[in-house]
Amino acid sequence: MTQREFKVFVDFDGTISLKDVGEAVFNRFGDKQKVEEIINDLLKGKISSRQCWISLCDSVNAISADELNDFIDQLEIDKTFHNLVEYCLKKNIELIVLSDGFDYYINRIFKRENLLNLKHYSNHLEIVGGKLIPYFPFLDSEFQTSANCKRNHIINHSSDEDFTVYIGDGNSDKQTIVYCDFIFAKNDLLKYCEKERISYFPFRDFNDVIKKLDEMVSARRLKKRHQAELKRKEAYLIE
Repeated sequence: MTQREFKVFVDFDGTISLKDVGEAVFNRFGDKQKVEEIINDLLKGKISSRQCWISLCDSVNAISADELNDFIDQLEIDKTFHNLVEYCLKKNIELIVLSDGFDYYINRIFKRENLLNLKHYSNHLEIVGGKLIPYFPFLDSEFQTSANCKRNHIINHSSDEDFTVYIGDGNSDKQTIVYCDFIFAKNDLLKYCEKERISYFPFRDFNDVIKKLDEMVSARRLKKRHQAELKRKEAYLIE
């Protein structure tokens, strides 16, 4: 049997991290009422993810690096994520983190957790003159729900022969999962999969993911999701 190639893509906020770090930052340092209104507009599809982040950054009047760093340092990840990282290393499976959040807090948290060697893509954030300034190096105007176009990263890091796996929990994953063969979902993403009748595996933590993923790796036969194959072929033609 030909060795199967798996590519695993994982969301950060609310999936790797226990809380949505981006949302927590703006609830702490921004105008709470404005923050709630902005996020509701995003979830209702009234604004794009890019506009959401710009508006959220504008809601913070002034902030220092020390203030932001001290707050980030209080936020925890799901410790079972380390188990998934170890499993993928052992099985020689490429694991890539795709976040619609910001590198500022992802890099700081990953450094603390000794995970900086993980390949990850996100939006960029700087503090300039006490203001939060967002940048969007991976923006694709076709994808309104994620300023960091996760679809493009999946296409760029996988081939037709690869089995693609996506693990996520929320709004920024909705336009992405249709390009993946196997979906692990919880929270809002799980509800979305139910509503749209997209096949998925529910999970509580990454140990659940490892158990199912190991079954896939060991399976004698494994079928790709036909709709995902079609969507990827469309994307390859566009690329």
